[in-house]
Amino acid sequence: MKARDIAVTMPTVTADDPVIRVVRAMVVRRLPGLILVDEFSRPSVVLPGTQVLRLAVPSSYQDDPALARTIDEEHADTFWTELGERTVGECLPRQAARPVTVAEDATLLEVAAAMARLRSPLVAVVDARGVLTGAVTLERLLTSLAVNNLGD
Repeated sequence: MKARDIAVTMPTVTADDPVIRVVRAMVVRRLPGLILVDEFSRPSVVLPGTQVLRLAVPSSYQDDPALARTIDEEHADTFWTELGERTVGECLPRQAARPVTVAEDATLLEVAAAMARLRSPLVAVVDARGVLTGAVTLERLLTSLAVNNLGD
C-alpha cells in the first residue's frame, strides 16, 4: 500500500489565517494537526496539535510557568481569546521546523519512519512538484497497518 492509498483530504491553513480559526478547524474536524501551505499549495510547515496549541498559548506563559499560576481560573480558561486576530505567521517560531512530507508513492513503512523520526502524528503527502495532495494521520496509518495484518 502507498501513502496516496490512505491519504485523506485535510483543511489547510496559511500564514495569514487567524490562530483562533486554526484552532477551531482542528477542533471541529478532530484533527491531530494541520498543514500550513504556501501560495502554491506546497506544505511549508506541518503543525501537530501540540504546536497548534503552542501558537495559542501566549509565549509569556510558556516561558514562565510561575506567571501562568498567577492567573485566576476564570481568566485561565479564556487565555486563547487574548490572541485576537493574530495570525499563524505572527505566532510561528522564527525557526519553524521543516514540513513532514512523503511522496505519494511512499510505502507505509516510509510514512511510519517519517512520523517516528519527526515525532509527528501527521504527514503531508505531496506530488512530484511538491504540491499537497493529502495527508496521512497516525490513526489512519495504524488502522491501515492493523487491517492489512489481520490474518497474522
